Amino acid sequence: MAVRVSLLAAALLAAVSCFHATASDPSLLQDFCVVDKMSKVRVNGFPCKDANDVAAEDFFFSGLHMAGNTTNKQGSAVTPVNVAQIAGLNTMGISLARIDYAPFGQNPPHTHPRGTEILTVLEGSLYVGFVTSNPDNKLFTKVLNKGDVFVFPQGLIHFQFNYGTKMQWHLQHSAARTQG
Repeated sequence: MAVRVSLLAAALLAAVSCFHATASDPSLLQDFCVVDKMSKVRVNGFPCKDANDVAAEDFFFSGLHMAGNTTNKQGSAVTPVNVAQIAGLNTMGISLARIDYAPFGQNPPHTHPRGTEILTVLEGSLYVGFVTSNPDNKLFTKVLNKGDVFVFPQGLIHFQFNYGTKMQWHLQHSAARTQG
């Protein structure tokens, strides 16, 4: 009889606990995980440098002030700022890029399966768009001008096109989901 009461009490406690559960993103295990480019270990992501060897330079990049070379087939140039350029971005789930466009240059249709992109036009104008997934496959487009911001939802095919004659550039920011 005591076993039945204990099991009943445990079941009741479990049921009541479910109603008061909360959810949140897990806390980070450490403040940062700067890439150890010298490590021979290969994991899903990059191994971390010893925290005692981390320096301010691991969180720094210089170069977004320089225009990219747009004399190519696409008429655009991407200057990425991701974990390859800033070792301190490792595991943070965020990156940044500068994209320069020649007149009629493009960033052709592409997708970021694990990240949402936010774009800011800093100069000129840009025709942008994305396509929703099934069943509707709806096309959303907009002409952006200096100072405008546009968001491309995670995983959806999107593009940018400079239909004008003025050289322009913008920054794009991609916040990817991190897995642990």
